[in-house]
Amino acid sequence: MEQICFELENVEVTYLDREVLKIERLAIHQFDRIGIVGKNGAGKSTILKLLAGTVQPTNGKVYRHVECGYFEQTEAPTAAEADPALLGKLDVPRDPEQLSGGEQTRLKLAQLFTHYYEALLIDEPTTHLDQDGISFLLDELKFYYGALLLISHDRAVLDELCTTIWEVHEGKVRVYSGNYSQYMAQKQLERDQQNQAHEQFLKEKSRLEKAAQEKMKKAEKIAQAGSMSKREANAKPNKSFMTKSKGTSQKAVQRAAKAIEHRMDKLKEVEAIQEERQIMFRQSKALELHNKFPIMADRLTLQVKDKVLLDEVSFQLPLGKKIAITGANGSGKSTLLHHIANDGAGLTMSPKAKIGYFRQMGYQFTSDETVFQFVKNRSEYDEGFLRSVLHSMEFVGTDILKDVKLLSGGEAIRLQLCQLFLGDYNILLLDEPTNFLDIQAIGALERFIFAYNGTIVFVSHDKEFIKNVADLQFNIFEQKINQK
Repeated sequence: MEQICFELENVEVTYLDREVLKIERLAIHQFDRIGIVGKNGAGKSTILKLLAGTVQPTNGKVYRHVECGYFEQTEAPTAAEADPALLGKLDVPRDPEQLSGGEQTRLKLAQLFTHYYEALLIDEPTTHLDQDGISFLLDELKFYYGALLLISHDRAVLDELCTTIWEVHEGKVRVYSGNYSQYMAQKQLERDQQNQAHEQFLKEKSRLEKAAQEKMKKAEKIAQAGSMSKREANAKPNKSFMTKSKGTSQKAVQRAAKAIEHRMDKLKEVEAIQEERQIMFRQSKALELHNKFPIMADRLTLQVKDKVLLDEVSFQLPLGKKIAITGANGSGKSTLLHHIANDGAGLTMSPKAKIGYFRQMGYQFTSDETVFQFVKNRSEYDEGFLRSVLHSMEFVGTDILKDVKLLSGGEAIRLQLCQLFLGDYNILLLDEPTNFLDIQAIGALERFIFAYNGTIVFVSHDKEFIKNVADLQFNIFEQKINQK
């Protein structure tokens, strides 16, 4: 029988009187490979912190039966030792003071894999990793002999590594068998079944309402017949019916109607699945571009200080396409996007180009506006459409009334993406837009991209995202850029 590594019993975590998690019982066994999914703020990271012992439950018990390794997304690398072979394999520079986000992640992974642990708790390890780094991670974890709990927004990674999915929603955890794609198939089946049950509920409710109305009409007829004179009643063709005890018949029919109404009250209401409103971003005639290639480069050289990133490259980015720029960390992808945004030397840009630019940075808003006011003041769309766009990007309920200055980092990024797609642009440049989004927000971003008529150039290491939205891929390798 497999050893139990962790147990959570009657665990509750509250924060400022808000219930973050409520778990009756969960157990993690020796060879479990669990992917944890849910919206930002749902409590995914809190589960790992409970298991690691860095957070204590408000109520309940957490039992730890093994030593675990813990990779925390937001923590800077510590001075922990790392296997030199792993550091070399991951291409981690020697100077720890000058590490980029991707290099910090690789150093933390080298430190994590230097020692063997019976369980690994890993929170968003792919956020700053290029494809080589993701391949290293997959190779290490595919053959890992122990319990794995993984939070990730990378659907391909979850598919590759996980055999169970924990869905965290409104403080509760639901367990699904299979990898992420199988979990999504089960979720779709649940939605289909709920819609069928909703239709069945509406049909049965309508049938009972009709039956009750018919009974009440019948009771009214009996009452009317009872108030007629005997002579009027005798003039009716159905004398036998009219001469019955009217009061008794009327009461019986009314009782039958009441019984039907009682059955209606007992009907268990099944709500319909709320379908997302179809989103289509329109573009004004004034913003239409007619150049077949609105962005072109002719023998472009890009360098940062003494390092040449692109050496006399030429390319043409076609109108209206969704174009992915790929390549290893440090190859020049973000620098190229920045160069395009600034109409740099060596480029020929359409004179009517209006560029919206999403950068890898922490967005901080300074205006005195709510979330809704922020998009409304910068867009020509009607209020209903703006609400739909914000709702798609997880601004639900009173979220749209939040002060933009008080938004979390993830919320600020989602609002910035909404503003770009709603804005007066015909070319969007997106630098790693999925990095700090949860899976639901990535799905919303994919729908935004499909609904956008303009040209989009984006940098990403997320294979599933690229596969889903890119019309073309350009790869930077050894100072050259080539279409894949």
